[in-house]
Amino acid sequence: MTNDMTRTIWTELAGLDFSLSTVDAGGVPTRSLRAGHGDETIVFLHGTSGHLEAFIRNIKPHAERYTVHAIDMLGHGYTDKPGHLLEIPHYVDHLAAFLDTIGAQRAYISGESLGGWVASRFAVDHPDRLERLVLNTAGGSQADPEVMKRIITLSMAAAENPSWDTVQARIKWLMADKSKGYDDIVASRQRVYRQPGFVAAMRDIMALQDPEIRQRNLMSPSDYGAITAPTLVLWTSDDPTADVSEGRRISEMIPGARFEVMEGCGHWPQYEDPKTFDRLHIDFLLGR
Repeated sequence: MTNDMTRTIWTELAGLDFSLSTVDAGGVPTRSLRAGHGDETIVFLHGTSGHLEAFIRNIKPHAERYTVHAIDMLGHGYTDKPGHLLEIPHYVDHLAAFLDTIGAQRAYISGESLGGWVASRFAVDHPDRLERLVLNTAGGSQADPEVMKRIITLSMAAAENPSWDTVQARIKWLMADKSKGYDDIVASRQRVYRQPGFVAAMRDIMALQDPEIRQRNLMSPSDYGAITAPTLVLWTSDDPTADVSEGRRISEMIPGARFEVMEGCGHWPQYEDPKTFDRLHIDFLLGR
């Protein structure tokens, strides 16, 4: 069996017909991985300072049923850096423009961390464009000063000095199992962070960790209450940003939401335990 030491991005995509390209989303060059030929579309959204490889272990199983898109969000990865502080409406507008570009009037949206925050706001602002919604250890419901400080410290250290150790420290913070090296993701992220000008881009990404900026972007109880799409709120036993009670609180504010907890995972359950994640995720998308 392939173990964590030999699994790479290429082994995850082995035998899969996919394309990796840069598309124009409302004037923003946007990196996108596309796979599958299903009649229905799903878009995966990563977290703060991340990139589409966050979902590399989930593309193939979902491509059996759906047309799958994983993107680098605005200002992230290899997508264009607009050169200004990034707030939730900027990400929402970019997502809407991306859907326009791929010709998807409606889609399933699955967001992790920041991606979940963007997805939840998208669900409020564009309810007619959403089939189902997955909020995976999603941000946007609270402002924890210690967590915000930790994100800034680890992220800026990795961007300013993208050594193997600093980037690996940023990745390991996300995971429950600290014994693994996560070499494939560390190598991918190190290349992202070594792009010219990425330190300035990271400062723009960190805007939502500023208390004042964060406060005006948070989802309110009435916002969550306005979500009409069928919603899965997925949390984990070892999430470093918020405990299970916060995930449950979010689910209770969204009418009819399903709540699931994955054991033994941190902030990236889709990566740490893809088999369980894919089962829960696909069952929900199918309405089971």
